[in-house]
Amino acid sequence: MTSPLHGGDPRFESGRAHRFFFQSGAKIEPEAEGVEDEELHNFSLKLHNFSVADNDESLARTMTDRYIDENGNEHIEMLWSELLPEEGDDGVEWDEKNDPYMFKAEARFREALKREKEAEEQAKDAQAQSNLSFTKDELDHYVSNRTKGIAKKSRDWIFRSSEALWAITQGEISQKTVNALRDSVLDKYESADSHSKVLSFAKSFLKFLTTTKAEPRYQTFAPYLELPKTVKERKNVTSRIVTKEDISNVLQHIAKSERDGEISPERSAQYSAFVLFGAYTGQRSEATTAKLTVGQFRMALAADKPVLKVDPSQDKVRMSHYVPLALRVVEALKPLLVGRKDDELMFSHSSFLQWIKRQRIHMSRFKGHFVLGDLRKFAEQHGDVIQWDQSNRAYILTHAFQAFPGAIIEIPCQRTYMIST
Repeated sequence: MTSPLHGGDPRFESGRAHRFFFQSGAKIEPEAEGVEDEELHNFSLKLHNFSVADNDESLARTMTDRYIDENGNEHIEMLWSELLPEEGDDGVEWDEKNDPYMFKAEARFREALKREKEAEEQAKDAQAQSNLSFTKDELDHYVSNRTKGIAKKSRDWIFRSSEALWAITQGEISQKTVNALRDSVLDKYESADSHSKVLSFAKSFLKFLTTTKAEPRYQTFAPYLELPKTVKERKNVTSRIVTKEDISNVLQHIAKSERDGEISPERSAQYSAFVLFGAYTGQRSEATTAKLTVGQFRMALAADKPVLKVDPSQDKVRMSHYVPLALRVVEALKPLLVGRKDDELMFSHSSFLQWIKRQRIHMSRFKGHFVLGDLRKFAEQHGDVIQWDQSNRAYILTHAFQAFPGAIIEIPCQRTYMIST
């Protein structure tokens, strides 16, 4: 038998290998006649490598080959020395005291893993320290997509938010620039709604960059754009109360302006129809009423029970819905259909808006002047007086209303109430 460690050294033949595994150098003699329980000559000797040496030598270095040759000379040879790491070899760190069983190959493997882990951590740190960026073209492209098909007032805030984002960050996304944007917005605007609009735009843009660039680190800056916690005032009753007398006063003001020659009869008919339609139906003036066409009203008035269909593009919350028309409203609308094309806008919204602003018509229940939004408020508030069904009203006004997809909603004829002029 030869040793796989010494490549066929003659000393590792059968007898030599036998002595190696016993490690004691004991010589076993055949049992002699008449000799009972004869002890081995070195029975009392303590095996030199039975346990780890008392000194700081490692167990691996105490594993030796001890034997006595034919001449009675004792030999001690160090085994596996080539497996132990040499001092300073390849820069391998080897804790001889605390890890005596670790050999050179294992030490090198652990050292390689350690260096690889350190390299990965350094790469992560370098990546985390690097700032993210975006271009002006990317921001403009996002703004272009956001502003398609929305009201002018909503587009204005998107443009403002975009300008503020670029002015502060200059295309660089970091904790410093994001915090600067938040501080600038909080200092510039007093309204919490304004804060929300600008900061929400910035967070949405970060989400857009996360998706388009496949870089999740953009989204990690969103928490720095959160609004500060504030205590909101709870208003039990709105301060803007609109009554029938207020609506009648507006109609009388329009009629007086016509008599005085300040507006033409056509304008007077336009303005009066706008007021009656808004007061009876509660439709939003800018988002809905200003977008309705002559063809829609012509189709509605041709039915046995006049009901106007509002398209999703003509509603603030993109909800298609039906609006029943009261008899008084129908009478006011008929003159506006004569000689007009179906694709024309039914009402001159901009003209009426500017005229109302100049008239400064006083309200009866609060200090202020009439605005077009008061028509919707009147429909909501007077609906309580006439006990208008809550579900029916919420559907027609598309206010705080959620319908299940595919649901069929029956629209009963709206209760008619007269507004004296």
